[in-house]
Amino acid sequence: MDEVTCGPDLGQVMARRASRRRTSVLVAGAVLFSTAPASVSARQAPPRVLELTLEVMVDLALSSSYRVRRLNLGIDRTRLYLSAQKARLRSRIDLEVSAPDFRSISENQWNSALGLNEIVHQNSRRMEAELSIRQPVILFGYPTNGYLSLNNRVYRYAQIDEDGDRDVRYYNRAFVRYTQPLFQPNELKNDLEEARLDLEDTELGFYDDVVEIIDDISEDYLDLFEDAYGELVNEAHVANLEGAEAAVLQLLQIDTSRTIEFGQIRVELANAREQLQQSRSQFRLEATSLKTRLNIPEADSITLDPVIAITPLPIDVETATQFAFDLTPRMRQLDINYRENEIRLDQTKGRGGMRIDVNLSYGREMQDPVFSAMWGQPTNTYTIGVDGRIPLWDWGERKYRIEASRVSLRQTELRIEEVEAQIRANVQSEIRNVSEFQARALAMEDNLGLATQLSQGSLAVYERGEITAVDLLQSFRRELDTAENLLDAYIGWRNSIRRLQVLTFYDFEQGIPVLDRFGVALAPPS
Repeated sequence: MDEVTCGPDLGQVMARRASRRRTSVLVAGAVLFSTAPASVSARQAPPRVLELTLEVMVDLALSSSYRVRRLNLGIDRTRLYLSAQKARLRSRIDLEVSAPDFRSISENQWNSALGLNEIVHQNSRRMEAELSIRQPVILFGYPTNGYLSLNNRVYRYAQIDEDGDRDVRYYNRAFVRYTQPLFQPNELKNDLEEARLDLEDTELGFYDDVVEIIDDISEDYLDLFEDAYGELVNEAHVANLEGAEAAVLQLLQIDTSRTIEFGQIRVELANAREQLQQSRSQFRLEATSLKTRLNIPEADSITLDPVIAITPLPIDVETATQFAFDLTPRMRQLDINYRENEIRLDQTKGRGGMRIDVNLSYGREMQDPVFSAMWGQPTNTYTIGVDGRIPLWDWGERKYRIEASRVSLRQTELRIEEVEAQIRANVQSEIRNVSEFQARALAMEDNLGLATQLSQGSLAVYERGEITAVDLLQSFRRELDTAENLLDAYIGWRNSIRRLQVLTFYDFEQGIPVLDRFGVALAPPS
């Protein structure tokens, strides 16, 4: 489509204005370096002249943003949590040591031979160690929540009698053990899935926050653009009035009755120059504030070339809505929330429910008074154990917990439906705003060209003395009002496009996603 630009006279003023601004900055920099000592020049980098565009501002903001750094650290944290959960699926080696364990105590024990309790004194010395290699059982990549372990248990036990004699025994057992809980949530699988969902949710939050930063920077850019363009509009108005002043001076040489018109033009020109100074001051203040937010050195200078260019954007509502569903993280985050609630429901069902633990082991053991003889003739050992817990009555505690978790799922479902409806309504509304502001901006663009021609024609007619200064000033004010209305419509159009980009994460002007346009990607794992 054809690109529509601002009026020719205003464009010339903009070009002259930008040129003067760059020239003044460069001259000031040259004077600074010519008067600075050589040692200072060698130590300090020369000031830069930054011509701001939206891309430049976004790059500066993202490269120096503490918020982006915090977001990257948050992603690193969730990545580490995920790595920790993945490490649980691998073999783990533990060494449990109890050395020494000295006991000299008296206990009340039942003596079946005597048929009564008696006080028995125990004086023992025990040193024990158990080495275990524990591996979660994974079938076809699926954690079963069971564990297989290789174990070796060794201890030295010494019993000291009343006469001080020692009875020493050494014991060793090497065995394989398998444990499998039944009718319980698969904690290994759930924990691993939750860690992955947390990482994905954190990454989606990173993209959401980055787009929010881009949106904030875009708003700052438009504010600065508005100040810079307003300055050019005021410059064009001052130039028109200066032309009127020159014309009235020529007319006064012929017709002295136009003295009052000279005063009218002088007053109007003084007010216009004051307004120009205010707009320049506003741009300067806004640029100073922006340098602070973007961490731009104070010595650097900022320039901006405020050219209004309106390219009509035909935006399909369904396509934009689909972008909002697919590109933005909101729907996926709700899906993650729903899945996390499903995992919590699964865990709630296991809490206080039936539980059966199956334990199997097989090994070889040996005990002997001599340590070196422990491996001589070991014997086979095995264990088979089934432990169960069956709840009978809990006054409905487990039932109510499960129902509460199901209500949370239903709440998430309703939230998903609500957000889908909100996205559709917001996208449709914003597309209407884009179309309305676009039509207004294009109409005001045509009006500005017409108003500029009328001003030039009025000035030519006034130079011939055929109209009054009031008519000429009215024509100039009409051009000024039209330029300001064009600026308002253009800023409204840009803001509506900006809001639509936030809703869809898609840049309809460039035809690519917003994150791709600015080259935003996650930091690699540290």
